[in-house]
Amino acid sequence: MSPILTVATTPFSDQKPGTSGLRKKVTVFAQPHYAENFIQSIFNALEGYAGKTLVLGGDGRFLNREVIKTALRMAAANGFGRVLVGRGGILSTPAASHVIRKHGAFGGIILSASHNPGGPEGDFGIKYNAGNGGPAPEKITDRIFALSKTITAYKILDGAAPDIDRLGEKKLGGMVVEVIDPVADYQALMEQLFDFDVIRSARQRGLTVRFDAMSAVTGPYAKAILEDALGFPRGTVVNGTPLPDFGGHHPDPNLVHAKDLYELMMSADGPDFGAASDGDGDRNLIIGKQQFVTPSDSLALLAANAHLAPGYGKGLAGVARSMPTSGAVDRVAARLGIKCYETPTGWKFFGNLLDAGLITLCGEESAGTGSNHVREKDGLWAVLLWLNIVARRQDSVRAMVQAHWRDYGRNYYSRHDYEEVDAEAANGLMKALRDGLPGLAGRKAGAMTVTAADDFAYHDPVDGSDTGQQGIRLHFDDGSRVIYRLSGTGTAGATLRVYIEKFEQHDINQETQKALADLIRFANGTAEIARRTGRKTPSVIT
Repeated sequence: MSPILTVATTPFSDQKPGTSGLRKKVTVFAQPHYAENFIQSIFNALEGYAGKTLVLGGDGRFLNREVIKTALRMAAANGFGRVLVGRGGILSTPAASHVIRKHGAFGGIILSASHNPGGPEGDFGIKYNAGNGGPAPEKITDRIFALSKTITAYKILDGAAPDIDRLGEKKLGGMVVEVIDPVADYQALMEQLFDFDVIRSARQRGLTVRFDAMSAVTGPYAKAILEDALGFPRGTVVNGTPLPDFGGHHPDPNLVHAKDLYELMMSADGPDFGAASDGDGDRNLIIGKQQFVTPSDSLALLAANAHLAPGYGKGLAGVARSMPTSGAVDRVAARLGIKCYETPTGWKFFGNLLDAGLITLCGEESAGTGSNHVREKDGLWAVLLWLNIVARRQDSVRAMVQAHWRDYGRNYYSRHDYEEVDAEAANGLMKALRDGLPGLAGRKAGAMTVTAADDFAYHDPVDGSDTGQQGIRLHFDDGSRVIYRLSGTGTAGATLRVYIEKFEQHDINQETQKALADLIRFANGTAEIARRTGRKTPSVIT
């Protein structure tokens, strides 16, 4: 049996996990001991895992294989009994969540920086998920960070890790490494939730689909489900092979980085249904023929129609949205007679509500949607739920969206991202807004008046925890909102996000940025964005 090595190390000061684990540039993770320190800090923060099962996988980005093999040797040295690892080191984030739950694993390590760019100059990330399949709660991530600042050594098994490209069991020290098909368990779950026969019938009637996997992790899943199981033609899935640099793509499924898909869907000869997912498979983009569906509207439409899919035929226990997500789903919940929860950004807050059985569906404006089937957002799941609904209603996406707006009204909604802003300037902007909150009520944006301004705080109804300073909210007398917050998903500088929302009951077919023009001017001027950041225009508008 290979000996266990205890390797002396010194702490790094920057290993504080965010809402989705630790994300840094590849060059940072490539430093000697950097990944090892963080992985050991994860293990040091946990208790009672001796002999238990760990799930391990990632999105295939640069460094994925190397860190997988390191993590296997460290798991063996630290006393895990078994590791389930996706073949080739591949495991989408929602699939990893399902594998943890299905196999009763102690937890899992997911190697991903989600929608951030890949390649040797790109980003990398390590995230720990707990036994419920969801991201570790703050009490664990805080402990990981604290231990990372005092670490003096890490444990690793001497010798090479086993081959991760062949299915089956191998021994690594006293631990079993089981290489699993990364798709099989996930596909079986999708077949339980959705009516594949109904979707096949729609295909036979002529439904056409384009799915852009963005050279990221969902390619193998989409090919197996959309092309092999559902019978859509070869080529339905494009950019379907996971690549370490995502083929040079930026793997964020928005209208900037999925421009080719958007232009195809807006053309006269485009397919009926278009979709994309991101680096690790947890986000989604939905575009019907000549109809983009915002993530906020997608959540509302899925909530209104989920009963058409077998897995949700008994109705919804409740729904939840992140605070910056539009209020479109709130009106659906009100009509269904169920509660809608407003949470901070971060899937762990949804996880508590899901575990308690308080909600069935949930989503964020940043293209993440999910349900009680896993404890992560799930891009391909959202695509399949949409396809199930389209097939049952035998209607186009555009017709469905228009009918929903006529029935419920429309929340015009946009997010303006200012990426890689100087961190000090971004923090100064937010501080100035917080300091100025008492004086914002009564200010006008066109015909609209600010009636209240606050810094969003959340009291978790499940565990009783309180989370503050989650974003500045400006509420207007007609129900409109402007929200400012700093994102925690970038790896350079700071990302300032400004969310603009205006509700219209009848005038539902304006161009979005035009409908929001008064609020956009107000938002920019109130926060003094140009003066404080040097940015006259956003990096990305969605």
